[in-house]
Amino acid sequence: MSLNILVIRRDNIGDLVCTLPMIAALRAHYPDAWIGALVTRYNAEVLHANPDIDEVFSYQKAKHLGPGESLVKNTLARVRQLWSLRQRKLDLILLPASGTQRSAQQMATLIGAARVLSQDDVPASNEARHEVERTANILRALGVATNPLPAAHVVPRPELREALRDRLAPRDGGPLLGVHISSRKPSQRWPAERFVELMRALHARRPGVRFALFWSPGAENNPLHPGDDDKARAIFNACTDVPLAPCPTHSLAELIAGLSLTDALLCSDGGHMHLAAALAKPIVAMFGQSDVARWHPWDVPYRVIQPASHAATDISVTEVVDALASLDARLA
Repeated sequence: MSLNILVIRRDNIGDLVCTLPMIAALRAHYPDAWIGALVTRYNAEVLHANPDIDEVFSYQKAKHLGPGESLVKNTLARVRQLWSLRQRKLDLILLPASGTQRSAQQMATLIGAARVLSQDDVPASNEARHEVERTANILRALGVATNPLPAAHVVPRPELREALRDRLAPRDGGPLLGVHISSRKPSQRWPAERFVELMRALHARRPGVRFALFWSPGAENNPLHPGDDDKARAIFNACTDVPLAPCPTHSLAELIAGLSLTDALLCSDGGHMHLAAALAKPIVAMFGQSDVARWHPWDVPYRVIQPASHAATDISVTEVVDALASLDARLA
């Protein structure tokens, strides 16, 4: 009889991407199992067309409700979802995130399963430094092999990819460097004028290189989802003589499709960095107040720049140019 397994991961984009190798290892060990995933609605796109997952269940956190969305209706929808999952008579629920998971534990209790397994049930591993390895550590309790762990993979939507291709990556163009200017953490934000200086310098040295500018759209003072429209506008106004294509990402699906068209990515540590790694893109990443050993790009060529101050504003254009050149000679 095949197993029914549910993975609950309810945190950020990068965390979910770093869970994909664990799910792939789980699928390899249990090829005939039904494997489902319960994630937040915003992150669900990470699992689009994932061959290791049979069904994706998503919900909206109350704090992320948009205008016109009812808290009561949202709560009722979550209750119905948990009840539906309870009817599946699950054999196993996995809670692979580290630390306190009160909400995930409550969900697991309401769903019910023959067994609920969290990281607290497994001895920590001294060798597990990266988040991918920390997440997969839970599989030790099941006797699932985790060495080596596979790369993470996300799948862009073909129709979105084709819609963006002519704007970002015409087939007769040179290499495309993605430049993502947004970062949730202030310590990892590089100034607009530094991005301008970098792209102008690269264009002067390698005229064939093209650039795609990615950013989170919206106003900087939006308390829920701060955006970088003003920063992007300043960069475009200063780069009129540089082959620079705009790609504001209004959805996670659009971000994945856009990143899939690039040949490499320059960015700060964040969910977009992990998505690019899951698209097998070489990456130059600027780190501020982040743990490089835990959060560096997984299983792709990468260069990390982290100044002693742990402030991205102290990273020079020369350092970034050198990192890009060492990653791909076509880019610098």
